[in-house]
Amino acid sequence: MPPATPFASASATIRRRVLQSLRTRGGAESGPSRWTSAGHEERPKGYLFNRTPPPPGESRKWEDWELPCYITSFLTIVILGVGLNAKPDLTIETWAHQKALERLKIENAFASSNDSSE
Repeated sequence: MPPATPFASASATIRRRVLQSLRTRGGAESGPSRWTSAGHEERPKGYLFNRTPPPPGESRKWEDWELPCYITSFLTIVILGVGLNAKPDLTIETWAHQKALERLKIENAFASSNDSSE
């Protein structure tokens, strides 16, 4: 067998390390993984964002950030809706259509002036 070249030994080392890391990232067979932890709750509460609902008859108290966030979101939607609907139509198709109508108008005016002179 020929002597190992530096490239062959480096590729073998990289291959070995990659295969080992692929085996350990699953974490199922070799015990606890370093990528995940068991957590601190025995079972999920089952509520959205783990917040328990308020008692019956009470409403949830808003946090400080909620009202400004909702107002800003609503105003953003309104401003974008009005602004995007009111923007001018600057597409190439609209420009070409307007130029074609101008040319037709000029041709019709020229044709009608020639007909009246005859």
